[in-house]
Formats: sequence, C-alpha cells, structure tokens
Amino acid sequence: MTPPLDSALRPNSPEARDAAHVLHPYTDLKSHLSNGPLVIDRGEGVRVFDESGKAYIDSVAGLWCASLGFSNERLVQAAAAQMRKLPFYHSFTAKSHVPMIDLAEMLIARAPVPMSKVFFANSGSEANDTAIKMVWYFNNSLGRPEKKKLIGRVKGYHGITLAAASLTGLAVNHRSFDAPLDRFLHTMAPHFYQAGLPGETEDEFATRCADELEKLILAEGPETVAAFWAEPIMGAGGVILPPKGYFPKIKAVLKKYDVLMVVDEVICGFWRTGNYWGTQTLDIEPDILVCAKALSSSYLPISAVMVNERVFQGLAEESHVIGTFGHGYTYSGHPVPAAVAIETLKIYDETDIGGHVRTVGPYLQSEIRRRFEGHELIGEVRGTGMIGAFEMVSDKTTKANFDPGLKLVPRLMKACESHGVIVRGVPVGGLAFSPPLIITKDEVTLMLDGIEKGLADVTMELRHA
Repeated sequence: MTPPLDSALRPNSPEARDAAHVLHPYTDLKSHLSNGPLVIDRGEGVRVFDESGKAYIDSVAGLWCASLGFSNERLVQAAAAQMRKLPFYHSFTAKSHVPMIDLAEMLIARAPVPMSKVFFANSGSEANDTAIKMVWYFNNSLGRPEKKKLIGRVKGYHGITLAAASLTGLAVNHRSFDAPLDRFLHTMAPHFYQAGLPGETEDEFATRCADELEKLILAEGPETVAAFWAEPIMGAGGVILPPKGYFPKIKAVLKKYDVLMVVDEVICGFWRTGNYWGTQTLDIEPDILVCAKALSSSYLPISAVMVNERVFQGLAEESHVIGTFGHGYTYSGHPVPAAVAIETLKIYDETDIGGHVRTVGPYLQSEIRRRFEGHELIGEVRGTGMIGAFEMVSDKTTKANFDPGLKLVPRLMKACESHGVIVRGVPVGGLAFSPPLIITKDEVTLMLDGIEKGLADVTMELRHA
C-alpha cells in the first residue's frame, strides 16, 4: 500500500497524484511521497514554466540535452510531417527507410575521424550498451575470446543499463544494484584539482594517469583488455576537464596494447564544447563514437553508435558466420526521431550554432569565474564552451568537500529554483552548467544572477547554522 501523502500536498493536485503513482529516476523515493515534484507545464526558448506559470531558466538544458531550447517549431513540424508519412517502421532484417538512411549519411559526413557505419538506438545508455556488445562481438570475430575486459574511469558516466552502469564510475549507480559486473574495470579520473600531487605539473599528472592505465592493463593482462571508455569532458561526474596532453598520452597506451578507444559524446557532441565534437576539442581519435541527447535536441529519443571500418569488418564477418547480427531495438532508427534529428543537424548548420557558442561560450566561462572563483564556499570553477561547473569545498587549503549529510547541493538547487533558475548538482558537491546552446549573453547574465542569489541564501544559512 502506498504510504499516505503529506497534507502539504494539495489533494488531487498534480503534485499529489505524481507522488502517489510515479516512480522517479535519481530521486529519494520515500521523501518524494511527502515532498512531491516540481511540475513543469510548458517551455519557451531557454525557459520552462511550472503549473503556476512561474518561469525558470534551465541552466542545464533539461539533462544537458535541449540544445535548441524548448519551443523550436521546425522540430515540431518535422515530427508531424514524418508522423503523417510513415509513423513507424523497423530496421530489422535489412528493412530501411529514408530518414534513417539520410541521418546515417549526415553523421558519417560530420564524424570527427573516418567512420564506416552507424547503428541507431534510443538513449545514451542503450548506445553504450550496444557498443559494449560490439566490442565483445568484434573480438570473438578475431578469435580473441579472452580479450573482453573494459576500462572506464572513476567519476565517468556512460548510462544506467546494467552494462553501461558497470562502465560508469559513480558509486550511486553501483550501490545496491550489484554493479559493476565482471569484466568492468576503472582507472583514475583526470581531475588535477583534486588528484594532483604537491609540486606536480599538469603534464606530469597526465603522464601519471596514462601510467596508471598502463599498469592496470598489464596487471590484468593485455590479452584480456578490449576497450577503454571516456567522455571528452566528464559530465555527470562533475564537468571534469582533463589536463592538456592527457588523451594523446592515453592513446599511446591503448595503441601499444591494441585496446579500442570508445568515446562517449552523449553530452559533449554537437557544439557543446565549442567544436562539433568534444573529440575535436580534446584531441581524441575514437574507434567507436557514441552520441545522443543534442542529436535531436532531445525532442524525441534517439542515439547513435558510429564504428570505424576495422570494427565494422569484424562485426560483418562474425554476423556472416552466425547468419545474423543478433542485436537491435524495436525503435532502432525510428523514422520520426530520425526526421527530427535530421532537422536538428540542419538547424545547427543553417543558424551557425557553432559560431554562436564560440561567442556566448567565452562570456559564460568568464562570468562563472568572475562571479564564483573568489567565493568562500567554492574551490574550483571549470569548463569550456557551453559547459561548466563549480565545486564547493569546506576548506580551500585541503580542498575537502562538504559533508554530504549537510545536503548542501539539494539545498542550493532549491534556493536557485526560488530565484527562477533550474540547476544540476554534481557528485563532488557543486553545480554544473550546460544551458541550451541558443542562450544569449543577456540570458546567461540572468541565469547567473539567479544562481548567485541562491548561493548567497545557502551561504547565509551556513553562517547562522
């Protein structure tokens, strides 16, 4: 039986009905029964509005994803037109349709390195799960049944299917889910602020990260390690930028032991970092590239896995031996999300969204540093392009984060909402910023004004605690 709802929730209100029947991701499910949700009713540009009509600038574009904001009519029309023409068809057993074909061609043409084929799924989690299976299938094709271990990074995030969650390096995604599974390993996060040693340069730190990866591969046996997974910039783990030279050093290790590089562009792809791909910003050469979110501005669910020719040939040979590539989703390459994704990519090109990011992004970066770097609660401000974060510390000398029991981040999130800004907390204790790419400098100013006021409220609470 559902526990009784708190009387603070209006009977039969959307909040009460939600708390009674909806099971929310990333939510304290017990507390939700009495606290209820923030019910979002509509969106316009970079703002969303709750059921009372209050406006909020969404500083994280939903979940790092609504790149074109919340009211792009071209995407609505693209979906409606495709619904009328062909509302669904699958891609199993060599069936196809033009939206899927066109979108695959567009992605291959925009790939940061030469790629061969595109597989479509519905979310970043599914796409990463698919890439995991592809890596194993590929090595079976090459007669390497032992080369199956996968290395993610501490604080990395790759989704929440059981396999993708095993790649993810965050404790909250493992605890009580019996993850990670066997074959999944983790190496250190390239977070120089927290992990750099006294007197160590960023280049020396990057070398140490690569050395630790090599030691892990050698300890496990190079003949057992199949692939390394990385986001160009760690998103959910705290918007962690690696030091300069990190990825070239990592690449040398992977090449030495014939370990595939899988790049998770789910957050960083499609201009978020100031280039079309985070891969280009951070100097990475993927064998497999995973993308989602801004692929359709998240108006409809769609994701993609791009593989290079070497990986494709392995998949093709094994599928020929077996008689089929026994993997796929009912909605793989669904024509309606594919049509919306095509229109999204066209809008990026036609409106020069990259040029806009290169104009507004530096303003966002300079403002978050100007406003927050000297704050008594903030240890580090980081970011590039249209993604950033600040990390709160209880002691700037030791860089110690606040006791989680203080629930400082949830309190800060609520305080910012009271000032008209929806924000995203990060595990290290702080906030992340990844607003819709269409945001203007004036809207950035308003967004940061609200966050500054929320931070001032929480700071005052701590002083008087």
